Amino acid sequence: MNGKEEKKKKEAGCRPEWDSPYRKLTDVYISVGHLHRTVLERRLNRTGVYRSQHQLLMCIADNPGVSQKRLAQIQHVSSATVAVSLKKLENGGYISRVADEKDNRYNQICITGKGQAVVEKSICCFREVERQMYEGFSEEELELFFQYLERVRRNLEKSLEKTEEEE
Repeated sequence: MNGKEEKKKKEAGCRPEWDSPYRKLTDVYISVGHLHRTVLERRLNRTGVYRSQHQLLMCIADNPGVSQKRLAQIQHVSSATVAVSLKKLENGGYISRVADEKDNRYNQICITGKGQAVVEKSICCFREVERQMYEGFSEEELELFFQYLERVRRNLEKSLEKTEEEE
């Protein structure tokens, strides 16, 4: 490498590392996440319930009688955001609201039979996509893959903690 090329690389800062093995792995990791979400969304859209509504419906199924406020906390969104999706789910017949016996200001959100049917179809869809994702992997390979991803997750958590401390 001549002097000009070295100077260019130094001026580029992190750029020389851009094509590192890390970059390649990160690109595939991100691509897998996008593909997974796309495949699931396309299949789940067939149920008539779309992504944000679907996430709420699954959460309601796991937390019968949950309040709108609690649902917002669980989903890490505002109550207003939840309200819009709940209205659509209620209009579609997927959920119902039942006034709390102790406090009329509080509504328990309950899943209907129609909503439960969507949840059951969704669970089957999740299982099918998972089966397809890991097709051809041995149990040992899956265990190693799990361990590697867990390590990546822990490293990212540490990075997040460090970033939060610096803020």
